[in-house]
Amino acid sequence: MRDWLLSALRNGYRHIDTAYMYGTEQVVGEAIKASGIPREEIFVTTKLPWNHQDRVAESFQKSLEVLGTGYIDLYLIHWPQAFSYDEGDTLPRNPDGSFKTTDKVNFNDAWEEMEKLLDTGKVRAIGVSNFSIKTLEKLFTTAKVTPAVNQVELHPYLAQNELRDYCTRKGIALTAYTPSGYSPVREDPLIVSLAEKYKVTPTQVIFAWHLSRNTIILPTSKNSERQKENMTIPTLSEEDLGKIWGLDRGQRLCLKADPTTGQVFGWTLEQLGWETYPPKF
Repeated sequence: MRDWLLSALRNGYRHIDTAYMYGTEQVVGEAIKASGIPREEIFVTTKLPWNHQDRVAESFQKSLEVLGTGYIDLYLIHWPQAFSYDEGDTLPRNPDGSFKTTDKVNFNDAWEEMEKLLDTGKVRAIGVSNFSIKTLEKLFTTAKVTPAVNQVELHPYLAQNELRDYCTRKGIALTAYTPSGYSPVREDPLIVSLAEKYKVTPTQVIFAWHLSRNTIILPTSKNSERQKENMTIPTLSEEDLGKIWGLDRGQRLCLKADPTTGQVFGWTLEQLGWETYPPKF
């Protein structure tokens, strides 16, 4: 990972998204140091894991120390649901195999502690990830600081238009993970035909659609040439952009509800506020 992170930085990438749960914070810090690029030119995002919602300051400090970057640009609550804390286990389960969620702490409690981090000078902005309108509305019942960012799965098959409009009204930047939609979206006949029309890759077409919507995207590639392609975005006509808007089908490709339990990491779609976008199998 260190090598392709270095490649990305040398190819012009300046935003690195990591998380405590990914186990990649150390190598991100190492790559930044090895790149020789001034720290202030690189934007680093990391995240509070779901089993640390009752230990925000401690978890943040650990991430900061592991990164070794001096400060963190953006710190997110990774998921709205809280898990019980089991040391060394970021995905604790009950004896029956179900996820070990807890109601002893919630994201409102965690956000209150996140807000305090801003006073330390060690983090520049705070936000959330995988939040819906429903969970954001609950957050706003106690929040004093509006989240700077909401990072969610977003691509032409899951345009999240209502959430996008809501975040725009609230002044929350929307960041897309799984921005290309994997092969199902990249191989969609419309996307393929537009790639041929503009003489670019399907991924570049999809990213042009994202940028036309003012969405931040988190592309990942280990290949240097594809990294360069990801930064070369064509300008599509309004007519063609409109055709891509028409692909929305509310289909989650990265994170679907378990077909047996109907849950995503221990919460139902109703709890997550995802019920308006039912998964398709």
